[in-house]
Amino acid sequence: MQQEKGYLVGLAGVVLTLLWIGVFKFTPTEAEAIRPLVESHPLMNWMFSILSVQGVSNLIGITEIIVAIGMIVGIWKPKIGYWSGLAAIIIFITTLSFLFTLPGVWKLVDGVPVTEFFIFKDIVFLGIAWLSVEKSKISMTLSS
Repeated sequence: MQQEKGYLVGLAGVVLTLLWIGVFKFTPTEAEAIRPLVESHPLMNWMFSILSVQGVSNLIGITEIIVAIGMIVGIWKPKIGYWSGLAAIIIFITTLSFLFTLPGVWKLVDGVPVTEFFIFKDIVFLGIAWLSVEKSKISMTLSS
């Protein structure tokens, strides 16, 4: 049972972060902040050909909010938790991929490679999302 409490604390961190950042995506400040990330990403840059900078940011934001809500609902509805967990995995892999697609993201400081360390939080979030998918699969199997 202690493991369940730890999982729920981790899940709360993921959900709160997705909600917070998702809401922030609706601001012009965040839309401009993510612009270089999306522009330099080979799987995302096409979005600017059909949406404005704010439109792209809004789309990403609403996706993050929906996934966060789905992960909460998934505590009681494993099928929703499963799909929300998979969507969260995609979000966090995408965010981590910015470490390789954004030009100049890595710098040498005193001979040590450094980057935007805030992105590394997504490794932990990826683990929680993956655990969410696995827990949902087990719950779906037990209920059938």
